[in-house]
Amino acid sequence: MTPGDAAETEARVVARAAAGDRAAFAALVQAHQGYLRKLLGRVCRGDQGRADDLAQEAFVRAWRALPGFRGEARFRTWLTRLAYSALSAERPALPQAEEAAPELEAEGDFAPGADWRIDLDRALATLSDAQRHALLLCYGADLSHAEAAQVLGWPLGTVKTQVLRAKARLRAQLQAWENTP
Repeated sequence: MTPGDAAETEARVVARAAAGDRAAFAALVQAHQGYLRKLLGRVCRGDQGRADDLAQEAFVRAWRALPGFRGEARFRTWLTRLAYSALSAERPALPQAEEAAPELEAEGDFAPGADWRIDLDRALATLSDAQRHALLLCYGADLSHAEAAQVLGWPLGTVKTQVLRAKARLRAQLQAWENTP
């Protein structure tokens, strides 16, 4: 199936869901919940319970707003925007950077390669919220810069600047990994 075919198929499913077809909406939830939960888990700095609540809220908002979905953006982009709206509604609850790194157990408790993930999570925690959100949307959510700008409600240049700053900061934070086998 080509990307064009997949987009066309999804457009048909979205249209059916917008018309009130619960099975079509369930298919959209199934197709996008893993992506959204993973993205929000990163945005929430590992608080998966909060991420799951935000994902559920985004899907509830999507169900209610779907009849008005115009298809000007990909469904995934629109859904991500709804999730960020839910996040904005509770913005005061965002954890502070010093709360971001959980206490870690002995190294032997982790799967091989988990140390890289731990260091990446710690490096992500050092980014500003703007840098982290821009980076996660463009690389973690595989949105274009323009789609990320749409989700965040920022000018395109701001997203590009935040991504560049985030990449530079991560490069500096993770420089020790550069020479490891």
